[in-house]
Amino acid sequence: MTYQELINSWSTFSSEIQAFTQDLGLDTLALECDHTALRVNSNQSADLLRHEFARVGNIISDNMINGRPILIIELNTPLMMGNTAIECVELPYPSDKVYPQQGWEHIELVLDCGAADCDELTHALLEKAPQLAAIIAGETEIKVKMSSPKGDKERLANPTIAFKKNGLCIKVHSQSIKAVIASEAE
Repeated sequence: MTYQELINSWSTFSSEIQAFTQDLGLDTLALECDHTALRVNSNQSADLLRHEFARVGNIISDNMINGRPILIIELNTPLMMGNTAIECVELPYPSDKVYPQQGWEHIELVLDCGAADCDELTHALLEKAPQLAAIIAGETEIKVKMSSPKGDKERLANPTIAFKKNGLCIKVHSQSIKAVIASEAE
């Protein structure tokens, strides 16, 4: 997995993730897409991508989350997803899980609601997108996972709701990645 392979696959991923966003009805909410994320299965691939991404951006966070390094790279030139500019890429080093497909895995959308936990985030999201109620209740083929990942230095709660279908994932969280990173310096 190389940077060029990722760039070559961006158009397909971008189109598929936009269609999934529309299926969920999130496209009408004008949520900020603050970053996209990769999945790799080896430290060697992660090291190579770290080096390659460092040439096209700046690593603004290198933090331990759930026992593994996760980098956030702010790109010199944002990736475009339709009319949306995505400034940051999340590069997690692999965990024990082996992903069936390496490459682009998800985008993260910010619902700026100040939610401190998953219940508050769910309430705020359903207020703006009531069509998600059946999905969140587990009544559809779309899988939902709620979590509150936290980096070693983070001081800002950032609950997350992940929607997964056909190898695609869209996560909604309450804080932007840059706000979370800024909380590490406080």
